[in-house]
Amino acid sequence: MFGQERFAATNALLGARAAEVGTLIVVHRGTAVGSLVENTPESVVAAVASGGDVVEIDVVASTDGEFFAFHDGNEQRLLGTTTDLRSCTAREIRAQRYVHSERPGRPAPVAGLLDLLGGVPAGTLVNVDRSWTWWESLLPALDALSMSAQLLLKCSAAGLDRVDVLRAHPVKYPFVPICATVEQAHHHLEDPQLNTVGVELLARDGDSPFLDPAVLADLRARGAFVLVNAEVLTTGRDLFAGHDDERAVLGSPDEGWGPLFDLGVDAIQTDWPWLLRDYRAARERVAVGA
Repeated sequence: MFGQERFAATNALLGARAAEVGTLIVVHRGTAVGSLVENTPESVVAAVASGGDVVEIDVVASTDGEFFAFHDGNEQRLLGTTTDLRSCTAREIRAQRYVHSERPGRPAPVAGLLDLLGGVPAGTLVNVDRSWTWWESLLPALDALSMSAQLLLKCSAAGLDRVDVLRAHPVKYPFVPICATVEQAHHHLEDPQLNTVGVELLARDGDSPFLDPAVLADLRARGAFVLVNAEVLTTGRDLFAGHDDERAVLGSPDEGWGPLFDLGVDAIQTDWPWLLRDYRAARERVAVGA
């Protein structure tokens, strides 16, 4: 079981999925391949079809308070504009189109967040990222969806003012703080006002304590699932000491993802869910054979 006993009903879906598959596959921004675009309803469907157990979706808000599924900073790449969507009204955001997906008979607008989440199939887990700036207004909007068991919320463990908003909110959404230190992880796991189900760990190099299996085992003993990121950012930066998707895909899965399984992590975020699914299955076959 993940999290505190009193939140067991909310966290049951996450726990059941982890018990079923082992290491969870978290799909970064949904699956965007070919004509499909990240952070869209289609990318959610594709992520599940590609072997994902959890789908990560990003959030921006318009100047007039509507929420959209989009990762700010990608406007030029995806929409062909240099305008920051966070400076736009909802009407202006709805007028934008994904330039490489728009075609006659199938418009490609930026998805409204609440519509996207409302269309997620029952039982599908969604990691709602980059939403913390607007929690004062977003959390009540999420309440209306009655999806607390399906939604995992994240923010920096160091952002205590943002965490306080979550602490004060009556609906205790599963929370995954993004931690750069062991102390940050312990702080949030011990907070009785938070439903902290897991921790996302950042390791800049091989000297990080998060590469110590004993440290991860201790976090798990405290009721947390351990999430690490294997995707490589467009800046070229990786997020977990070089154990990443590029090494797995361009080198070998054993080299890129193998050390993460060896550490005993509970969830890996990736841009290549179908390959990670196959690798997870191959490791399971070897374990059974052994």
